Amino acid sequence: MLKKVYGSAVFGVEATTITVEVNVDSGIGYHLVGLPDNAIKESNYRIAAALQNNGYKIPGKKLTINMAPADLRKEGSAYDLTLAIGILAASKQIKAEHLERYLIMGELSLDGSLQPIKGALPIAIKAREEGFKGFILPVQNVKEAAIVGDLEVYGVNTIKQVIDYFDKGEALERTIINTRDEFYKSLDFPEYDFSDVKGQEGIKRCMEIAAAGGHNIILIGPPGAGKTMLAKRLPSILPPMTLHEALETTKIHSVVGRVKEDTGLMSQRPFRSPHHTISDVALVGGGAFPQPGEISLSHNGVLFLDELPEFKRGVLEVLRQPLEDREVTISRAKFTVTYPSSFMLVASMNPSPSGYFNDPDAPVATSPAEMQRYLGKISGPLLDRIDIHIEVTPVPFDKLSNSVNGESSVEIRKRVTQARAIQTERFKDSESVHYNAQMHTKYIRNHCTLDDASKQLLKAAMERLNLSARAYDRILKVARTIADLEGVEAINGTHISEAIQYRSLDREGWLG
Repeated sequence: MLKKVYGSAVFGVEATTITVEVNVDSGIGYHLVGLPDNAIKESNYRIAAALQNNGYKIPGKKLTINMAPADLRKEGSAYDLTLAIGILAASKQIKAEHLERYLIMGELSLDGSLQPIKGALPIAIKAREEGFKGFILPVQNVKEAAIVGDLEVYGVNTIKQVIDYFDKGEALERTIINTRDEFYKSLDFPEYDFSDVKGQEGIKRCMEIAAAGGHNIILIGPPGAGKTMLAKRLPSILPPMTLHEALETTKIHSVVGRVKEDTGLMSQRPFRSPHHTISDVALVGGGAFPQPGEISLSHNGVLFLDELPEFKRGVLEVLRQPLEDREVTISRAKFTVTYPSSFMLVASMNPSPSGYFNDPDAPVATSPAEMQRYLGKISGPLLDRIDIHIEVTPVPFDKLSNSVNGESSVEIRKRVTQARAIQTERFKDSESVHYNAQMHTKYIRNHCTLDDASKQLLKAAMERLNLSARAYDRILKVARTIADLEGVEAINGTHISEAIQYRSLDREGWLG
């Protein structure tokens, strides 16, 4: 007897429906075909034990199981439940009415209990698109999948619940989540707040500009100046995620199984801080079966690279294309996957190997040759893609000991959100540009017009600092954001002057 059960495979951040065809015939044997990986091939041992421990068995006949489409590689242990229900239905151990209306996924333990799966959200989205009535999956993933409306989502703890649902008609508890209510209810602020930062008013101003325009920023300063502390507080002043951004972000984290059980929808912007020993594949994504890397996990959020020169140069160079295109394409012989990677890059570094630069009181001196070798680890093209370079100086004792709190993240976030609203209106007709940092040449020419005095000021800076054409564009983008924070349409000389100041690494003296 032949029975069909439906599961799903995730490639990139999209799901593909897999038809599991189970045929029971006379003879003996267990044949699993359709390009399964080792985890799926081993599933028969888990299925046999789980069925036996729940009063069922794999029939002593010839079993042929095909996972269609047969030329598509399947991986992971999430097909255990799909295969087990297919075997029981095909061998007539359970009734199989309406089986084709459900998508079933889950990893089996030997006692029949279910372990969580990866990619529940994209699978649920695909199930709704293809007209399935319901989605049965482990209870640990149920909130994640229930985000998708117009789909009956059932979370189960054991295979016995699924068997009783189809065989005896015993009801399963459907999970219903009001996505909008769930999203807006959890729009609180992170634990880190700018009111904790003593002094550093100029750096806070830089962070506000970076957040308002989505600009990449690098913080340069000696140890203990507060670079990491400031970077961790940047997400607290970014505008709240839209519902679309939250769904997009949750989808990526779902693929790698990083969505918390008690949270269906991610409402906080991600903050990723990989260690400097990370490989280029771990950063950008990839592998034999491609998975999102750190830059995709920080999509719609912040990627923080602490001690930037300590990262391998090859690792940093792979950032160049994603910073421009805001997506990563990973190609293999048989398929290509694309992950979104629209993130804010925040980097920090010491100004020299010793951590101190041009400081006569420094405990360790650094020669010009050592300085040049140290800063040479970061390529010019990568620095050109970072809009704001700013020096962070140590906070004096009188400010550190001051009991008065600084401006809170809530207040700064209000100004940032207002500036972003101006940009949203400005770029409302564009599909690819949403804020100033994303502007390309056409938009810069239309929205960053300068008067004669500003042009002369920028020309002098370009000639003196020997800036590239890309750095010229960066200055105009930052000036546009400064003007937006002030709520004015025209960029003036004051905005240009401030934007030029935020190109510290372009100034003379950094290389001896």
